[in-house]
Amino acid sequence: MTETIIQKILQLAKTKDPLLVAIDGRCASGKTTLAAKLQQQLDCQAVHMDDFFLQPFQRTEQRLSQPGGNLDRERLLLEVLQPLRQGDIAIYRPFHCHTGDFGTPVSVSPRGVILFEGSYSCHPLLRDFYGLKIFLTVSPDEQLKRLELRNPERLDAFKTKWIPLEENYFSHYNIESFCDILFKTDI
Repeated sequence: MTETIIQKILQLAKTKDPLLVAIDGRCASGKTTLAAKLQQQLDCQAVHMDDFFLQPFQRTEQRLSQPGGNLDRERLLLEVLQPLRQGDIAIYRPFHCHTGDFGTPVSVSPRGVILFEGSYSCHPLLRDFYGLKIFLTVSPDEQLKRLELRNPERLDAFKTKWIPLEENYFSHYNIESFCDILFKTDI
């Protein structure tokens, strides 16, 4: 899988600088792992969707009822995607859900390959910015096994909240159909 993606990225990067690559997909499908491998092999930058989850005051019932509404896509557009499109350096502060605080500013150069890793990265308001869109999927059984291994105390939250939110987003916007590369990551 990784080699196929690398070849496609290298091909596209010849004509597009920067090349923005979205890695969307189901939780526990391997998005973060793939991004780390690509960063290592391509020496590229990565922007993580987890850094753009909503702040507490933004988590209204109306916003969370929107498919993909739990991502601060407006901030991602304003602070990262639009500056990169204009050839400017993007600077953003990652939001840390667990502390409710913003981290140290991150700078993203408008050069080379830039990965946008995480669920909701292919939201309709964002997807036209990318030169390549990747979707990773995993069977429900394997997904739950991986989530339980990763974080057993949060498994119920994934079952009752996070997986349904993602599935609503995927089906509502038919995300897979807009992606260039699809991989099922079951072992």
